[in-house]
Amino acid sequence: MRNRHRAGRLLAGTIAMVFAVSLAGCGTDPALPDNATHAEPPRPVGMQDPAVVPTGPAAASGSCNPRASLRPSGALPPPRQMPSGTAMSRIAQRGRLVVGVDQNSYNFGFRDPLTGQLTGFDIDIAREVARGIFGDPGRIQFRAISSADRIKVVQDGTVDMVVRTMTMNCERWEQVSFSTEYFTAGQRILVTRGSAAKTIGDLRGKKVCAAAGSTSIRKIAEEGTAPVSVVNWTDCLVLLQQNQVVAVSTDDSILAGLAAQDPNTEVVGPRFSDEPYGVAISKESPELVRFVNGVLAKIRSDGTWGRLYNRWLTSLGPAPSPPVARYRD
Repeated sequence: MRNRHRAGRLLAGTIAMVFAVSLAGCGTDPALPDNATHAEPPRPVGMQDPAVVPTGPAAASGSCNPRASLRPSGALPPPRQMPSGTAMSRIAQRGRLVVGVDQNSYNFGFRDPLTGQLTGFDIDIAREVARGIFGDPGRIQFRAISSADRIKVVQDGTVDMVVRTMTMNCERWEQVSFSTEYFTAGQRILVTRGSAAKTIGDLRGKKVCAAAGSTSIRKIAEEGTAPVSVVNWTDCLVLLQQNQVVAVSTDDSILAGLAAQDPNTEVVGPRFSDEPYGVAISKESPELVRFVNGVLAKIRSDGTWGRLYNRWLTSLGPAPSPPVARYRD
């Protein structure tokens, strides 16, 4: 636990360093006024051009239960004995599981400054899948991806799956398949300490940051804010530090990590959305969906899920029960 606290302090120092470099690069430019919704703030290195996102929800066709996935096919096969012709067999023959993850979400998927290794709750969930296939959680290759690329890399086969704080919804189910729910989050807001803003309703017409391609940016547009999109959540933190936005809004699980990196910020207000996380998998590999659901069923029942929560997520409160698996067949 001491090493994790030290890692958190080092990561916070990294964010502070990015902030200082960004300020050095942009001089003393004043903060943009709240009503300048089409103005572009100074761009930190590696960040997309911030863009104002149009309001209005995207059309979702049909009705579904986004939490319902495919039922596991009985007991998990022994490691290294995957059924012939399946995605698991192809992964086993390759010798490694390839997973799309985040490297900028503290406690879920981030690069530990002490070791240089990717680590976090999502990373460990992915390692449990590798353990199920190989008997070895280390037989895995991580690919750091952005929120906007999560569906693309699954569809084009760049990765076998994505484990990256990805909300399941009906629209996404038409593009990829998902596992059963492995974590439940809800959208809130992150502000500078002392801010008058306490709820999403206080931010109407004001500039609020969220990652491109996330459900969060669509939701804040629906709530009447002036959304600003970036590549990574840490980019949002830099913009908040620079007073270029008045808040960051996304899942409380992600915001807790940002707040841990900058003690001058805090998460406020109630949840105003429901965000069930699932593992994204190609629609061409239903057998892999069933296999991953078998792994998730195992870690729910044997206590592994609770141990992973207690390792990474105690800042969110005491460990709850794992999300209940729901099946559509």
